[in-house]
Amino acid sequence: MKKRKRWLTGYAFISLWLFGLLAFTLLPMLYSFYISLTEWDFIGTPRFIGLKNYKQIFKDQTARIALINTAYYTVFSVPLRLILALIVALMLSKPYRGSNGMRVLFYMPGIISGVAISAVWSRLFDPFYGGFNDILARFGIPGQAWLSDVHLAMPSIILMNLMYIGTPMVVFIAAVKGVPAELYEVALLDGASPWKRFIHITVPMISPILFYNLIMQIIQSFQVFTNVYIMTNGGPANATMVFVLYLYQSAFQYLRMGYGSALAWVLFAIILILTLLVFRTSGWVYFEGKEEK
Repeated sequence: MKKRKRWLTGYAFISLWLFGLLAFTLLPMLYSFYISLTEWDFIGTPRFIGLKNYKQIFKDQTARIALINTAYYTVFSVPLRLILALIVALMLSKPYRGSNGMRVLFYMPGIISGVAISAVWSRLFDPFYGGFNDILARFGIPGQAWLSDVHLAMPSIILMNLMYIGTPMVVFIAAVKGVPAELYEVALLDGASPWKRFIHITVPMISPILFYNLIMQIIQSFQVFTNVYIMTNGGPANATMVFVLYLYQSAFQYLRMGYGSALAWVLFAIILILTLLVFRTSGWVYFEGKEEK
C-alpha cells in the first residue's frame, strides 16, 4: 500500500511534464508520421498514399542537394565551432579582470534573436556597403559577392555561425575547471610542456564533455534554418539550400504537408543514425571509474 502511494505521489509530481510530453511531443510526432503517408495541401482532407512521399524523396534532386549542403555545413562548422569554443573556454577558465564580462559577450549571440543577427551579418556581407569588403579594400583586395557567389555563400554562412559558441564554451569552462589541479602539478614536476599537459591531461579529462558537445553540435547543425532563410533563402542556385529550409518550403510555401512531414522523418532518421554512429566511436571518451575491458 505504501509503495503504491509513493508511485502515485511520484506520478502526481510529474503529471504536468507527462501531459506536456504527450500533448506537445508524442501526439504531434505520431500525427506527423500519419500525415507523411498522405497527400495534403493543408486545406482539404488528407488522402492516404502510403510510402509514395518517401519514394519521391529519393528521386528529388533538390532534396539530394539540400542533404549534401547540410552535410557540407556540418562537416566544416561543427569542428570549427568546437575548436573555437574550447580555445575561448581555456582562455576564460581562469579568473582575471574582465573574464566574466567576456563570457557574457561570447554567450550573448545564443540568446539574441537569430533574425536580428542574420540581418546584421547580411549587412556586413553586402557587396557594395558591407564591412567585410571595406576591410578587404584597405589591403587592396577586391570585394567579394559573399552571399551571391555560389562558391562563397555556404562558407559565409559557416563563418557567421562561428559566433554561436556560447553554449559549448560555458560547458567547456565548467569541464576545464573540474580537472584536478594535482594532475597539472605532477605534470609540471615532470617537466611537461603546456601542450603536453593539454593533450595528456586536459583533453582526456574533459572528453565526456567534448563528446556531449560533439553530439549536440551535430544535431543542431542538421537543423540549421533561420540564418540561411534570412540571409540567402537557399540561394544562389540552391548553393545554401539546407534540408530544414527545403522541408519548410515544401510544407508551408508549396503546401505539400505530406511531403514535408516525410522530409522531417527522413531528417529524424539521419540524425538518429549519425548519433548512433558517433556513440559507436566513443571509445576515446574517458569516464572516471569505468572498468577497462
